[in-house]
Amino acid sequence: MRKAHLTSAATYWVAKRLPVMISCEFSYDVRDPYAVTLILNSEGEHPVRWVFSRELLADGLAGSVGEGDVTVRSESDGAGGWFLWLEVGRAPHTALFEMPAEPVTEWLLETYRLVPAGQEAACVEWDQPAHLIE
Repeated sequence: MRKAHLTSAATYWVAKRLPVMISCEFSYDVRDPYAVTLILNSEGEHPVRWVFSRELLADGLAGSVGEGDVTVRSESDGAGGWFLWLEVGRAPHTALFEMPAEPVTEWLLETYRLVPAGQEAACVEWDQPAHLIE
């Protein structure tokens, strides 16, 4: 298997007190080993696709990272659970999403089993970059 996929639910915080549950999908392909793809509202009429660094996601599960279009941070719920917060877009047009961190962490570990950290360059087909625009 050269891909990893996770389908999950996320809370889209439309406003501070207006949460909306949506579906989301994380995907990883060893042909683009540095990146992860997140499709938000994957079952809706207007899904939104974001591609960002796998390292950014990993670092965000351990703290708070990101500047620009994608920021990621994790937070305890106070009862032993962890949540992942993803903010996408540029101010003032950003969207905030919350999801359980555990399934994302397990999925991310699966991507590191496919391509260990530091081994990404060995998987890139430098003479055939056309797969990146699929």
